[in-house]
Amino acid sequence: LTLWPSTSCRRGFNLRRDVYIRIASLLKTLLKSENWVLVLPPWGRLYHWQSPDIPQVRIPWSEFFDLPSLNRNIPVIEYEQFLAESGGPFIEQIYVLQGYAEGWKEGTWEEKIDERPCIDQLMYSKDKHEYYRGWFWGYEETRGLNVSCLSVQGSASVVAPVLLKNTSAQSVMLDRAENLLHDHYGGKDYWNTRRSMVFAKHLRVVGDKFRNKYLQSTDEADRTHYKEDWTQMKVKMGTALGGPYLGVHLRRKDFIWGHREDVPSLQGAVKKIRSLLEMHKLEKVFVATDAVEEEIELLKKLLPEMVRFEPSWEELELYKDGGLAVIDQWICAHARC
Repeated sequence: LTLWPSTSCRRGFNLRRDVYIRIASLLKTLLKSENWVLVLPPWGRLYHWQSPDIPQVRIPWSEFFDLPSLNRNIPVIEYEQFLAESGGPFIEQIYVLQGYAEGWKEGTWEEKIDERPCIDQLMYSKDKHEYYRGWFWGYEETRGLNVSCLSVQGSASVVAPVLLKNTSAQSVMLDRAENLLHDHYGGKDYWNTRRSMVFAKHLRVVGDKFRNKYLQSTDEADRTHYKEDWTQMKVKMGTALGGPYLGVHLRRKDFIWGHREDVPSLQGAVKKIRSLLEMHKLEKVFVATDAVEEEIELLKKLLPEMVRFEPSWEELELYKDGGLAVIDQWICAHARC
């Protein structure tokens, strides 16, 4: 039995990663009764992936995450593997998850799920063969056999009874899975899933080489030793030193539009960065940012201590915007502070 979640195209990288954690909890509930596997929906263009002239659809999870690490937590497969093993590009049942038309009224919180009429217009249409056609992550040949809407209010595992008892489909897609909440946010299962989401090794290697070359940072010197098997990672708090640099995520673009009153000017951000460098007695700062080119040039003038991962065209084409964001995160995660 196969299951995969799909989220709104408006969702960013980290929000989709959070949805994966919720669905992993659902899968663990299902596995107590039946054998299920999670099909990883291919990545498509996200808002922050704005590099032109680079195809950024039908991207497998292995481009960003280490699949063996994911499988140490729950059984997962790529969509291409599902296609190869299922005998055709057909999804037997699509459930579109939605809220309740009447909303939630004040009072006792109740977890519930019901098959209801669709509130919004479906993003699927029937073709001449009575198959449902839709976006399906850029796989135009994929078809759905049945589509229904489920109104949900509650955690991810509220869907389990429907999947175990109310459907005989061997492949099920949960559309708009962001409507589900965490089963146990911050609990052991939550953190096991979060820890299993190890970034792909080829991206970590790029980040490590950059750290070594431009930031004098290595795992040995920084006391950030790493094991490929996350289940074997046992680290005592306070033992890691981190690289001799400050890591900064400087958000611009849409973050400014939504937080105009709270976001400092570039000059204000540079002033804060300098105070942190002085406080921690550091001389270099690694900056991960979505700033436009004009702002980048101003930053270079205002902050000559700044170091950035600036990919070549070949690297951009190879790793794509999502991979470059992972490399930035990896470098920032190894900073002294």
